[in-house]
Amino acid sequence: MRIIGLTGSIGMGKSTAVHLLRGMRVPVHDADAAVHRLLGPGGSAVRAVGLAFPGVVRNGAVDRMKLGAKVFASSGRELLARLEAILHPLIGRETQRWLARQARRRAPLVVLDVPLLYERTLPASYDSVVVVSASPMLQRQRVLRRPGMTATKFADILARQMPDSEKRRLADATVISALGYRATGAGLRRALRRLRRRRAWRPGYR
Repeated sequence: MRIIGLTGSIGMGKSTAVHLLRGMRVPVHDADAAVHRLLGPGGSAVRAVGLAFPGVVRNGAVDRMKLGAKVFASSGRELLARLEAILHPLIGRETQRWLARQARRRAPLVVLDVPLLYERTLPASYDSVVVVSASPMLQRQRVLRRPGMTATKFADILARQMPDSEKRRLADATVISALGYRATGAGLRRALRRLRRRRAWRPGYR
């Protein structure tokens, strides 16, 4: 089973790529959705996060807005590192269980949707990495249309992410999302066809 890591900076069109891949019947594991489950009602991270960040739990779930305000209000990485130490092992275990299910189903290829694939280390191995990209101008337009987003918040997020140019350099394939659904889908299909033909498996990141 080939494991493809899918990543891309904020506003680059990765969510669209995931939607298109699922339409192609490619199994996709969504790391963001896993975080939502862990922090949601009854989630296995709720108690630990509540102890580490008092006041963020309400009605048995983590208030993500309050949590984000606490973590990102800090100029350093101490609070973010504390949160990651709680979430990453749980996400890693869930990912491994999902991969085992796909292997039992004999899926020939699966995709792990990992927004911060190059910025963070998760206990997974990728046969190949695909990055979704667009121009900085389009990226900015997309992000600033989001509710509650400001230019200052956008700049802060970019500062925490690896530059798009570096991700493109490291990735095995780049899919451009600037020309609409049809062109993005065609780019994804080309990338998957090329990556499926690879015989050599390489673990970990470049």
